[in-house]
Amino acid sequence: MVISFRNSLTVLFLSVLLLLPLACKQPSETVTVVRVIDGDTIVIEGGYHVRYIGIDSPETDEFYYSEATQMNTDLVGGQEVRLESDITDKDKYGRLLRYVFVGDTFINAEMVRQGCAWAMVYPPDIKYQVY
Repeated sequence: MVISFRNSLTVLFLSVLLLLPLACKQPSETVTVVRVIDGDTIVIEGGYHVRYIGIDSPETDEFYYSEATQMNTDLVGGQEVRLESDITDKDKYGRLLRYVFVGDTFINAEMVRQGCAWAMVYPPDIKYQVY
């Protein structure tokens, strides 16, 4: 059986058309937090470091580092979280950049609401940015 070029193109076109919605869908991922690094970074199962998108919290040598880390631990420590990506997959340190949710709680925003982090704009990752 000889398949013509036209038939091959038709099959290819239909395959792309049917698979395109799956490729464009941005799935969220549910994982367990195994360690809290600070107010805006966690480690998830598999050893992956995750940096929260859109916020910044105190670093080790800054005031309120312990409070921010404790708040993040209280919110996500040992829990199953849902991760959602934006445009940029990883930062320059190789950490996954994600929005983090526990149930209906948007952890990135909750850290800011609790006064343990600052909202920061890091274009092009602005999916949940409020102007």
